[in-house]
Amino acid sequence: MGDISSRTHLDWLESEAIYILREVAAECERPVLLFSGGKDSVVLLRLAEKAFRPAGFPFPLMHIDTGHNFDEVIRFRDQRVAELGEKLIVRSVEDSIARGTVVLRRETDSRNAAQATTLLEAIEEFQFDACIGGARRDEEKARAKERVFSFRNEFGQWDPKAQRPELWNLFNTKVHKGENMRVFPISNWTELDIWQYIARERLSLPPIYYAHQREVVERNGLFVPVTPLTPPKAGEQPEVRTVRFRTVGDISCTCPVASTAATPEEIIAETAITTITERGATRMDDQTSEASMEKRKKLGYF
Repeated sequence: MGDISSRTHLDWLESEAIYILREVAAECERPVLLFSGGKDSVVLLRLAEKAFRPAGFPFPLMHIDTGHNFDEVIRFRDQRVAELGEKLIVRSVEDSIARGTVVLRRETDSRNAAQATTLLEAIEEFQFDACIGGARRDEEKARAKERVFSFRNEFGQWDPKAQRPELWNLFNTKVHKGENMRVFPISNWTELDIWQYIARERLSLPPIYYAHQREVVERNGLFVPVTPLTPPKAGEQPEVRTVRFRTVGDISCTCPVASTAATPEEIIAETAITTITERGATRMDDQTSEASMEKRKKLGYF
């Protein structure tokens, strides 16, 4: 890293995240790292490599699969896990639907919020006491309230008033049986930091993060991708636009943005001047109310 005076802000962010990952490994009995194939979890994997290689990771990887993912992301997920040689656990919302623990009105309904139920079932199945994820405080107002070690009670619920102080990077990791922590090593990163790190580390990503042509319809100020799950409504006229995804998730609620940025450097230039958060610009489920994310988090959403 060189002497202190030569270190960049990315070096400081990287060091903090590696410290947090090692703290999880040292203090928690059964941690797991959530890996979806998205850009933030790709960065987390690189940080885990730097924290623990040449040894294997001291935790498995897990993806809570909605069944409504973009094919490019799932292919990338499996390819990246194979390259790392690590264990991937996949638990599906489809299985929760089959068990009757998730009930949706229609097949095409968003399964984003339903992930909370499947995640809580997986935590109980494997008795995980810490779930490491790539959420960042700059994404959304409810996430800005999060601690790095976010305490969840025996029902998997988050109470913003019951969180623990985190002074001088001292973390209280004690939990009783049935309770768990959600841990966010890149809490203090921004979307711009993520892309600068991707460029510096030359990290591969699913191709939909970069500019490509896609059939969309404009709806409520968003570009909704035309898919079997999100067909045009009556009177809507599909058009092919050059777009990219700033964030990826359930097809039924994730929208691309108009962009010609085809490299990390071009995306960095775009991100530096944007005035809308990535979730605000792309997630239909966060536009239902001012408190959409907070309500989901209190029910166990990541």
